[in-house]
Amino acid sequence: MRIGVLTGGGDCPGLNAVIRAVTRTAISHGDKIFGFKDGFKGLIENKYIQLNHDSVSGILIRGGTILGTTNRDNPLKYEQIVDGKKVYVDMSRVINNNYKNLDLDCLVVIGGDGTMRMANEISSKTDIKVIGVPKTIDNDIVGTEMTFGFSSAVDVATEALDRLHSTAESHHRVMILEVMGRDAGWIALHAGIAGGADIILIPEIPYSIKGIVDTINDRIRRGKHFSLIIVAEGVKTPQGKTITRDEEEKKPDLIKLGGISNWLARTIEKVTNVECRATILGHLQRGGSPNSFDRVFCTQLGAKAVELAYNGKFQEMVALVNNKITSIPLSRVKGVKLVKPDDPLVVTAKDIGISFGE
Repeated sequence: MRIGVLTGGGDCPGLNAVIRAVTRTAISHGDKIFGFKDGFKGLIENKYIQLNHDSVSGILIRGGTILGTTNRDNPLKYEQIVDGKKVYVDMSRVINNNYKNLDLDCLVVIGGDGTMRMANEISSKTDIKVIGVPKTIDNDIVGTEMTFGFSSAVDVATEALDRLHSTAESHHRVMILEVMGRDAGWIALHAGIAGGADIILIPEIPYSIKGIVDTINDRIRRGKHFSLIIVAEGVKTPQGKTITRDEEEKKPDLIKLGGISNWLARTIEKVTNVECRATILGHLQRGGSPNSFDRVFCTQLGAKAVELAYNGKFQEMVALVNNKITSIPLSRVKGVKLVKPDDPLVVTAKDIGISFGE
C-alpha cells in the first residue's frame, strides 16, 4: 500500500511517536509512507516527504511533530488573498488530485476533534480514504476514552502543583495554577487530584467566590494557612464573563483564553486578605517529551491505524473503548466530551474533601 500521513491542529506530546508507529508498521510490510508537511496545507500545496526508518529514527521521545502542523488551513475553506481581498476557496478538487497523483490508498490524519470532523467531511466530498488518530491534551474527543498527549500534560500540571505546594506552604499563600481546557476540565480534574489541590475549578461545574473563600477559611481554621487551586482556562467568572488574553474575543474564531487565574487571585485577595499568586502553564503542557504511557499508547494507536488500512476500514477513527484499542466511525465524532458533574472522579475528589467552589 501507499499511505499518506499528516498532523493537524495544535501540537502535543506523542505526535512523533504515532508517526513513527505508522511508518515502521507499514514499512515492515513492504509499504510506502508519505508525510505531508504542515497538516492539510501540505496536502493542498503537495508538499510531502517519503518516510523511512531513518526519518523516524530517534523521534519516539521527541515532542512536537517532524511534519509540522497548523490549525488554520481548512481545505474546504482555504484562506487566500485575491485582488487584495481575503477570500475562502474550496480546495477539495486540489487535494483529491494530489492524493490521486501520489497513488495513495489512504490518508492517516492525526489530530483533535476539529481535525477529525474536517477529515470526515473531506472523505465525504472527495475520493480520499481517511483513518483518524485522536490527539489532544484536553482529552475531549467524543468516542474514545482517552486521547494521546493527555497523560503527559497531566504529568506537567501535577509537577507544577507539587512545586507550588512548597511555596504556598512556606509563604502562607493561596497559589492558583491555570491549565488548558477550553470547554472540558479533564486536565484540571486529573492533575488536581494527583497534585493534592484543595480546590478544582472546571467549566462544567458552576462555582461561587463564596464557595472558594469558605474552603480557604475552613482550612485556615484547621491550621492550614495556605491553599492550592487549579483552574481550567475555560472557566468563566461567576457572572459568566470569559477571560481572554487580548481583545480578540470580538472575533470568536480567534479567541485566546488565558487569565482567569489572575482574575481569581485579585478577587480572592480582596475578600480574604490572604496573599494570592497565579501561575499560567500555557503551552508548557503541550511541549516536550511524551511520558512512558503516551509512548506506548501512541505506538498502539499508530499500529492500529495501519491495521485498519489493511482491513479496508476507512472513514474510521482509532479509539480506546472499554480499555481496548479499536475504532469507531468518524461520523460519530461530534461535539465535545465533557466532564459530567457526577463523574466517578468528581465524586472521589469530593469524597476526599476537594472543593469545586460550589
